[in-house]
Amino acid sequence: MKFLTITSILLSTMFYAQDFAGFSKYENQNQEIKVKKVTPNSVFMGDSITEGWFSTDPEFFTKNNFVGRGISGQVTSQMLIRFREDVIKLKPKRVIILAGTNDIAENQGPISLDKVFGNIVSMVELAKANKIQVILCSVLPAYDFPWRKDIIPADRVITLNNMIKDYAQKNHITYVDYHSVLKDEKNGLPKEIAEDGIHPNKLGYEKMEAILMQNLK
Repeated sequence: MKFLTITSILLSTMFYAQDFAGFSKYENQNQEIKVKKVTPNSVFMGDSITEGWFSTDPEFFTKNNFVGRGISGQVTSQMLIRFREDVIKLKPKRVIILAGTNDIAENQGPISLDKVFGNIVSMVELAKANKIQVILCSVLPAYDFPWRKDIIPADRVITLNNMIKDYAQKNHITYVDYHSVLKDEKNGLPKEIAEDGIHPNKLGYEKMEAILMQNLK
C-alpha cells in the first residue's frame, strides 16, 4: 500500500527550505491547467495527508475533476502564502481545506491554536473574495506523531476541530467531520486505516472519500 513515509516528509521539508511556501511544487501543473483553461471542480489544499491522497488514489481525483495541492510537512502559514498560486489562480468552483496537523506537531515551531485557526480563516476569506466555495474539514485524529514523540496531540486536535466547526456553522460553510467517524478509543487513527497513525492508507482514504462525497451532495 502506498502512503507517504515519515522520511519522505522530512526530505520534502528540507527540499523546500529555500522555497518556504513550496511555490515550485505545483508550478508546472498549475501552468498546464491555465493553458488548457480547464476549471477544476475542487482544489484540495493541505499537507502530506492531501498529497498522499492523490498518490494513493489518483482515480478519485481524475474522475471528479479534483486537483490535489498538498505538500508534505506544511503548516497553515505556508498554505496561506501559496493559496493564491495553488488555488485562486486556478479558478476552481470550490476549495477543500484540510490543514492543521503539522501546526500541532510544531513543524515550523510552536504556534497557538488561535493563530492556526486564523490562518485557516484567512484562506476562507481569500476564497470567498474570489467567489470560490469553501469546504472546511476537521483535522484527522492523531494520538501521537512518529516524528515528534514529545507532543501529545489528541486533545489539541479536538480543540482546533471545535473551533473550525463553530466557525463553519456560524458562516454557513460546509464542515466535513472526518474525526468523529474515523477516531479510535484513543482519539487516534486505527492502524487498519493508517499504519503510522497519521497518514491514511487506501482503505483510510476510501473512508474519507465516502464522508466527503456525502457532504458535497
